[in-house]
Amino acid sequence: MSIEIKQVRNKTELRRFVKFPIDLYKGDPYYVPGLIDEEMMTLSEDKNPAFHDCEAVYYLAYKDGKIAGRIAGIIVRECNRIHNERHARFGFVDFIDDAEVVDALFGAVTAWAKEKGMTALHGPLGFTDMDHEGMLIQGFDQIGTMAAIYNFPYYPQHLERMGFTKDQDWKEFKIWIPEAVPEKHLRIGEIVKKKYGLRILKFKKRKEIWPYARRIFETLNAAYAHLYGFTPLSPEQIDYYVKMYIPMLRLDLITLIVRESDDAIAGFAITLPNLSHAMQKARGSFFPFGFIHLLKALYSKPKIIDLYLMGVLPEYRGKGVNALIFNDLIPRYISLGSVYAESNPELETNNAIQAQWDYFRTEHHKTRRAFIKQI
Repeated sequence: MSIEIKQVRNKTELRRFVKFPIDLYKGDPYYVPGLIDEEMMTLSEDKNPAFHDCEAVYYLAYKDGKIAGRIAGIIVRECNRIHNERHARFGFVDFIDDAEVVDALFGAVTAWAKEKGMTALHGPLGFTDMDHEGMLIQGFDQIGTMAAIYNFPYYPQHLERMGFTKDQDWKEFKIWIPEAVPEKHLRIGEIVKKKYGLRILKFKKRKEIWPYARRIFETLNAAYAHLYGFTPLSPEQIDYYVKMYIPMLRLDLITLIVRESDDAIAGFAITLPNLSHAMQKARGSFFPFGFIHLLKALYSKPKIIDLYLMGVLPEYRGKGVNALIFNDLIPRYISLGSVYAESNPELETNNAIQAQWDYFRTEHHKTRRAFIKQI
């Protein structure tokens, strides 16, 4: 038996790279595949504006002529500058349970990172905070979500075997939808609106959200600036994500909190029906039939809600803006018959975001980890 590592150098090989985990996890009830074409765009230098600041390399591992693993090496120059580090990232990593395959994949990325002058390798991380982050270390019996990685239990075991250690953890929660908005939230919301001159903004038509689309991501830049591994999105990256995501959003599950004085976005929540089962049925392809499953799920009365993106400007953090957001969304969830929400990954050190769940019934059901190793 022999292991061969090949660098991905063209679109045909890149498509094999993208499709490998769909084959690896075939039949697994918990794995949720992404969309092949979307990941192809993310990994293509001529499509993804992140490459203005990043460089990357992709490797496939072959065992006896058959693909057995994949890995990306990524350097985000702006993140290294901000944190005064020389770190390379690994991401988009999947492999069979074979130590030789794993060692060969990580050996290739480590050698590449050293050639680039890097001193540590950490991940799984992507080009931006919009990409998947963190390797699942707890919750292997829970179905994945569109926004997060699912992986087999042997993945972190191999990382630890190779000497990788914890760098950061994310927690995920199930948050049960209450029968009514908590009374304290209602009181806080009214106080916050009057004290800071804020209002709730909703949309009925797609064209109404477009004037706010770029500003949502600008607020995200400010809200996420202090978080692990975050690099502010450039104007080009914002345009990229606006075009990719805004047309797919469900308007009644979006809430903006804006300042009455200047219409600035003080906080926002982009939530979606959980699309996990629809993504499984689509098996990575929007066409010919994948879009039917996705659209049906998107406009359903969902039992599960995904809290996809939330952010509050730093000057309003801890002042009740989150209560104002949920005062608007909870009645909508109740009317849809939703049972619980998936928080998606929250940094374990982000006490403020986790404190907002204190008034709800919750279950911590998944944990994921970014590993690190000096090289």
